[in-house]
Amino acid sequence: QVQLVESGGGLVQAGGSLRLSCAASGHTVSMYNMGWFRQAPGQEREFVATMSRYGVTTYYADSVNGRFKISRDNINNTAYLQMNSLKPEDTAAYYCAASRERTSTPGEYDYWGQGTQVTVSS
Repeated sequence: QVQLVESGGGLVQAGGSLRLSCAASGHTVSMYNMGWFRQAPGQEREFVATMSRYGVTTYYADSVNGRFKISRDNINNTAYLQMNSLKPEDTAAYYCAASRERTSTPGEYDYWGQGTQVTVSS
């Protein structure tokens, strides 16, 4: 079992930045590929970014590529999502997740955090 807890969300103006953290406990996070997803009200959960077990490979949704950066610290069992140049359309609940597969499909993730809200004002 892996427990994931996100933090770092909040209210920010358009053009601003936030850094989300995902603290893992239970199994060591280096066993898993880590992903970030987001879900706005009335919309399906969508893929944001993923990073392979040791950080060699990353993959981003087109909507965030060049603005967001995923990273991980396997020693401290934490994953991060640095979000820059935020836009109002980035407003959503953000979730981190862990998967044994290298995937962008939500259903293929085994463990999820509870989410942290990000609100970007125009």
